Amino acid sequence: MVISDSIADMLARIRNAQSRRHVTTLVPSSRLRAGVLDVLVREGYIEGYEQLQVDERPHFKIMLKYHEGRGAIIESKRVSRPGCRVYSNIKSLPRVYNGLGISILSTSKGVLSDAEARAENLGGELLCTIF
Repeated sequence: MVISDSIADMLARIRNAQSRRHVTTLVPSSRLRAGVLDVLVREGYIEGYEQLQVDERPHFKIMLKYHEGRGAIIESKRVSRPGCRVYSNIKSLPRVYNGLGISILSTSKGVLSDAEARAENLGGELLCTIF
């Protein structure tokens, strides 16, 4: 199966798994997905992830995080899509729920959260927002 938007697919799999109270979920691996998952681990939205082989193809096994029975990720939204890329410089970088959530950006120094991008004074492609 060909997936045209791998980040949106990963966010949907995480959202679906959390709605069913699963402990883990599997997504096909890629470098961009690994970067997004690294940000989610650093910001405390997931427990962690590991790479494994499923039917001789590399996948990520994502360990989901729950707080008082609710998933740590309440809302996730894909911003930049393959058909409509969205770029933001540091001055126009939006705040998600007045700073309670995060934006994930693809920058020249890798995939970073909005706080990390502000600290490094970098803009880039606005991949998604997480709350």
